Amino acid sequence: MNPPIRILLVDDHAIVRAGYRALLAKQPGLQVVAEAADGIQAYQQFKESAPDVVVTDLSLPGISGLEVIARIRQRDAKAKILVFSMHQQPSFALQATRAGALGYITKSSPPEVLLRAIHDVYAGRQSLSADIAQALALAQLGTERMALDTLTVREFEILRLLVEAKSAGEIAQTLNISTKTVSNSHYLIKRKLGVNSDIELTRLAIRLNVVSLLESPAMDGQGSGTAV
Repeated sequence: MNPPIRILLVDDHAIVRAGYRALLAKQPGLQVVAEAADGIQAYQQFKESAPDVVVTDLSLPGISGLEVIARIRQRDAKAKILVFSMHQQPSFALQATRAGALGYITKSSPPEVLLRAIHDVYAGRQSLSADIAQALALAQLGTERMALDTLTVREFEILRLLVEAKSAGEIAQTLNISTKTVSNSHYLIKRKLGVNSDIELTRLAIRLNVVSLLESPAMDGQGSGTAV
C-alpha cells in the first residue's frame, strides 16, 4: 500500500481550515500533516514537516500567498504547490504559476475537483479548474490585463502593497528587500503598465480589480484577511 500524500494546509481562517481538514480526512491516501494561518507560519511548517503537497490560500496576513510560494520554491525547487482561491481573476492564476504553483483551483469548484488537483499536483502535473482555465483564455483579449500579466511575481507583490498605500520602507520591510529595490520596481511597474503617476496606477488597479483581488487585513480592518 502506498503511503498517503502528506499535505500542508494554509488558510488564515481556522473554520475554513477545519472544513478542508474534515474533507481531506475522509479521503484514503490523503493526510493533513501541518497547518498554517499566515505566510510566515506556512514557510516554517514547510521546513519542519516537509509535506508532499502544499495547499494554500493567497490572501494571508503579512506576506501573501504569492510570496510564500516563491520562498518555498526558492528553498525547494521541487516543492509541489496547489493554490485554492475564491477568485477567478486570471492574473492571480498566472502570477501563482509564475511563482511556482502547479495548480490553481477556485473554491467554487466541486470537492472532487480539489481532490483530483491534489493528486495531479503530487504527480507533477499542472491542474486548473475549468472556470479559471476559461478566465485565462478570455483574459488574453484584454490589452490592459495583458500588461498587468507582464509584471514579475515580485513586481505584482509590490503593486499589491502600493495599492494599499504602503510606504517604500514598509514594503521593503514586509518583503525583506531594500528601499532602493522597491523604488526601482515602482518605476518599472508604472512603465510596464503605461501610467505616469501613482494616481493613474491606482485607477488602473481599481479598473482591473486588483484592489479587490488583493484585499488584506490592512484593508478590511478586521485583523484577518479576506479568504482567497
